[in-house]
Amino acid sequence: MAEQIGSEYDSDLPDDDYKGLMELAGTMNAKYSKVDVQRLSQNILKSLFPDFILGNFGWMFAKPFPIFSAKMNAGATFVAGTWLMGECEINDCKVDGDIDDEKSGINQGLLVKRCRFLEESGCASVCVNSCKIPTQNFFMEDMKLPLTMEPNYETYECQFSFGLTPTEEDERQATDTPCLSRCPSAGGLRRKHTSPQSQCQSSVCPQMQNR
Repeated sequence: MAEQIGSEYDSDLPDDDYKGLMELAGTMNAKYSKVDVQRLSQNILKSLFPDFILGNFGWMFAKPFPIFSAKMNAGATFVAGTWLMGECEINDCKVDGDIDDEKSGINQGLLVKRCRFLEESGCASVCVNSCKIPTQNFFMEDMKLPLTMEPNYETYECQFSFGLTPTEEDERQATDTPCLSRCPSAGGLRRKHTSPQSQCQSSVCPQMQNR
């Protein structure tokens, strides 16, 4: 992440890996527009996978075997994502309407019981632009597998539905979520990321003044 955002904080990051991650996420969201944050976050996800997987997963698995691919990715996210998001469980989920098998949604969802990333950031804007939208875009554009993520800003749960394409209504609700009451930026990131002049011409976000 430090490499992607060109962070001058890299050499001074705390020993705790997760605290360092959250500091870099805050830096990225304060420094860039929401479009750039989404692009950089997607690039970070892509950097975690070998090129042969990204270049071939769609035609080898996602297109011919969508149900199997969805279940496989739910399992892989369960194994790899627990450190980032906290306790998870594989569950049933909704799928796109063109998938006829009534059992296709079984065991291809993932429920994050209380998202550590959201709770630690305390910021809906960081959640939407650093996680939800770029992760959905990564799976749809790079893995060729639809994914809808539905964060709950009251319980901090998040439902991953592999095999379900996000709707415009889903995305509108996510981007229209009011700033959380405990947001460390006091709504600064949400105002910056929704302003017509969101190309980060302002001073450092209040979130970063508390570092």
